[in-house]
Amino acid sequence: MRSYLKEYETIREVKGPLLIVEKVSDVAYDELVTIELPNGEKRSGRVLEVGMGYAVVQVFEGTIGISPRGTRVRFLGKTMEIPVSEDMLGRVFDGLGRPIDGGPEILAEEKYDVNGSPLNPAARAYPEDFIQTGVSAIDGMNTLVRGQKLPIFSGGGLPHNMLAAQIARQATVRREGEEFAVVFAAIGVKYDEALFFKKFFEETGAIKRAAMFINLANEPAMIRLITPRVALTLAEYLAFERDMHVLVILTDMTNYAEALREISSAREEVPGRQGYPGYMYSDLASIYERAGRARGKKGSITQMPILTMPADDITHPIPDLTGYITEGQIVLDRGLYNRGIYPPINVLLSLSRLMKEGIGPGKTREDHAEVKDQLYAAYARAQELRSLVVIVGEESLSETDRKYLRFADAFERRFLSQGFYENRSIEETLELAWDILSILPEAELTNIKESNIRKYHPKYRGSGAR
Repeated sequence: MRSYLKEYETIREVKGPLLIVEKVSDVAYDELVTIELPNGEKRSGRVLEVGMGYAVVQVFEGTIGISPRGTRVRFLGKTMEIPVSEDMLGRVFDGLGRPIDGGPEILAEEKYDVNGSPLNPAARAYPEDFIQTGVSAIDGMNTLVRGQKLPIFSGGGLPHNMLAAQIARQATVRREGEEFAVVFAAIGVKYDEALFFKKFFEETGAIKRAAMFINLANEPAMIRLITPRVALTLAEYLAFERDMHVLVILTDMTNYAEALREISSAREEVPGRQGYPGYMYSDLASIYERAGRARGKKGSITQMPILTMPADDITHPIPDLTGYITEGQIVLDRGLYNRGIYPPINVLLSLSRLMKEGIGPGKTREDHAEVKDQLYAAYARAQELRSLVVIVGEESLSETDRKYLRFADAFERRFLSQGFYENRSIEETLELAWDILSILPEAELTNIKESNIRKYHPKYRGSGAR
């Protein structure tokens, strides 16, 4: 980057959150900018587009009150960087990484570019270590693996914020001596949501190992595009320089995508599906792909982005593109929620593509994979039977079919449903799964080896049978 500053008073147009500056030269994409108004007020921004003597500048604080006349635009010759330090754990910041908890400014150990440093694909290590979230529907059936990207697909009014907070408080790696941290970014949230997260983290003590970045809904759209990148920059420092295992929770990525569409519209770009820019896939990938493990590094970054599906439509461009980039999804279900089940996770629509790498002997337990397969098979059959009962009535079913219906009720009320402050170990989750599977005749447990049935089935517990 340049070692000198360039300053212009040639603003051609103020358009939404953008400034169009003309007659510029030697200005680079993503370069930081300082805007000084005639009254001395200063704002900041970055170059979004440059060429043909013009520069398009995004203003972080918005363009209200900016006049083309008398306003000076200074190009700083560098990209946006934030100070990073272990001292940021236990603190609350705004979307640009500035403290908002009343504490002191961060004494930077280093400064990192918010766009991150691309991780060489050849240097990536395969995710294969279990992360315990304490939530049975995730740990037992859609296991989160260290270095994975596992989004939560939700809908308006569903308790995704509660689930995000619960996972942030409970998540841990099970190896002794491993340092674990949570980086939590709230993107475009309402004030009451921000207050909920802040209060929950402080009251439960989870804030001690977490750094929170909060961007409110009434702040300019531009800051929503920066917030997840600022959060991930700290995560990369903690993971790859301080050897920590970092869980990054980003909520709500739908607000991020809406801000991306707003900026794209202001630039008069040709819209793609439903008005979102055609480059939304690559833009989302630039965030999601900042998760993973690196060979030779102890630390890791695991991501759980949360997004609300407009009209509960899983084919909407935001969840659709997210599903292509990430390794599965956890889907919240409105029907389960309306029946009072928390967390309302629809396991039949959910998937963790890396689960098989993170479970089994030495990681969770030898029967984990078989129990998971049996739960899926039994619950899927029970759902089919529920549809059949509506037509023919329960009296027409066999005794075994009725047991499948009992199994489904117990599965939802005892396995899926758990308290907001209930933190289940993987052993507790698996024991609960066996108790529920014992409702079915033993002959129906076709996905489980006979040796594991003899070892873990409640019928044989304490009998010495193996």
